[in-house]
Amino acid sequence: MALKGELYIAGPFGKEQIDSIKAHFTELLGEEVEFDVRRNENLVGGFLAMINGKVYDASVAFRMKEAQHSLVSNSEGIPGAEFVSEDVKLMGAPADRTAREIGSVLKKRLSAYANKNAVYEYGTVTSVGDGVVRIEGLSHTRYGEQISFDRDVFGMTMDLELDGVGAVLLNGQDEVHVGERVLGTGKVVEVPVGPELLGRVINPIGMPLDGKPLNPSAYRPLESPAPRIIDRQAVNEPLMTGLLAVDSIIPIGRGQRELIIGDRQTGKTTIAVDTIINQRGNGVLCVYVAIGQKLSTIAQIYETLTSTGAMDYSVIVAANASDCAAMQYLAPYAGCSIAEHFMYAGKDVLIVYDDLSKHAVAYRAMSLLLHRPPGREAYPGDVFYLHSRLLERSGHLNDQLGGGSLTALPIVETMASDISAYIPTNVISITDGQIYLEPELFHSGIRPAVNVGLSVSRVGSAAQKKAMRKVAKTLRLTLAQFRELQVFAQFGSDIDSVTKGILERGDRLSETLKQNQHEPLAMSEQVLLLYTVMNGYCKDIPSDAVRAFQKGLLQYAHRNNFELLNALEETGDLTDDMIKDMISCIETYKLLCKG
Repeated sequence: MALKGELYIAGPFGKEQIDSIKAHFTELLGEEVEFDVRRNENLVGGFLAMINGKVYDASVAFRMKEAQHSLVSNSEGIPGAEFVSEDVKLMGAPADRTAREIGSVLKKRLSAYANKNAVYEYGTVTSVGDGVVRIEGLSHTRYGEQISFDRDVFGMTMDLELDGVGAVLLNGQDEVHVGERVLGTGKVVEVPVGPELLGRVINPIGMPLDGKPLNPSAYRPLESPAPRIIDRQAVNEPLMTGLLAVDSIIPIGRGQRELIIGDRQTGKTTIAVDTIINQRGNGVLCVYVAIGQKLSTIAQIYETLTSTGAMDYSVIVAANASDCAAMQYLAPYAGCSIAEHFMYAGKDVLIVYDDLSKHAVAYRAMSLLLHRPPGREAYPGDVFYLHSRLLERSGHLNDQLGGGSLTALPIVETMASDISAYIPTNVISITDGQIYLEPELFHSGIRPAVNVGLSVSRVGSAAQKKAMRKVAKTLRLTLAQFRELQVFAQFGSDIDSVTKGILERGDRLSETLKQNQHEPLAMSEQVLLLYTVMNGYCKDIPSDAVRAFQKGLLQYAHRNNFELLNALEETGDLTDDMIKDMISCIETYKLLCKG
């Protein structure tokens, strides 16, 4: 029995031409083929054959106007023209307009690949709803492949089954109908990468959200394998956050994954933003990924980074709260691909995922709509793999691969300080430590509200400068003793002199660790402040005046002892001569204050 197919032609073909095409496909497929021949006014020349779930494209060109599925990718992925975005500002744009723009961008992206003599598959929509479609056919589609519907609607395959695929729509959720054809493009979803993105705000598929045109020079798939163990080297170079409470107690190294965890409104995003601001002049590029955040919050972060000059070396990837679950799912992978491009170019990169609990919720919504079996808290069984394959892409590459690094600061929001919940424990087990922010500390005025007992860095002092190690070696123990005695001191009036000394020292140390928003400290400034308080130079200063005293001390040191601060920054060590100069600086300033 002959195979049945459809043959779309540009103009009137003679019988000899039709027979020649039939003979060609009979030889190619090993079976006789019978065609239902139709003319298609959208074709300019050549033909397009559909046989047994595959499209054989031998057309000369398409007229773009009203051409169905006219932009498809060659399975060989031959690069073509550059993608140039529209100069449209999408922040706050109507949802239908945004969907049209997304379709236009993906359409142009695919048109950058030659489709001459391409062979690709097609399938048929069997069900659609809530942004999820079931498709019959597309038996050779890959996981994460971009698929094309009518009217410039695009999706991404998520479930690969024996009789078809399940996919999520990236745009046009209300425009796909049962029975229409779907084309596989042969291309996985990609994001633009390169230095052109610095200073820009984009969405997960690379559309600019800041109203400026974007001309990227390269693209990178959203999913890629993590560097192998043999491709990595030890994490031993510090990434300074500019926050005294973090750099002294919970140091972060370049290539580390340090979780920031706590309840809502406890300063998690502030720590991440301050860390980005502190990279100015350090040669570290930054990527901030906003997942499910309000547009007003994203705009506020953009303004903060712009006003401090941090946007010059930063990229914001935004999937806001009104975006579909698929876009929120793609956001961290898009940001990671952008950061990876810089890492493999030998640069140091910092990426912030804000936050992964919303990412897990978006993935749960998609999985339930795809009828995947639910597990604990209705999350699918592979929710651990969701974040592990993302965070394992961070690391410090060896010198043979350029020595670049990717440091990740994932953020997870807890409910009622429950860090033993499903997603928090998952991410804690993947990362190299966590910074836990406690609501009680935050509301009592200790900001950043770092809980020393539950916060840890598994890299530890290996990622600290020698000077910081010397002044901070007993800091954690001193602070832990103070917090413990502080609780007991509330119940008794009689306190011995030793306990009173520990409480007074701890009180001044807590004041020292307080820090204003967006005012990061240099490493030399942190060493000076810690040396001052740890060696008792603040014991005769009232606790409520400690911060004012230390602010004045820093100003005095910058005016009169800038050589000391510069030497600390350059060498990273604290020598005996430096200690003498530091003591002289502190004592001279104290005399000036008394005088």
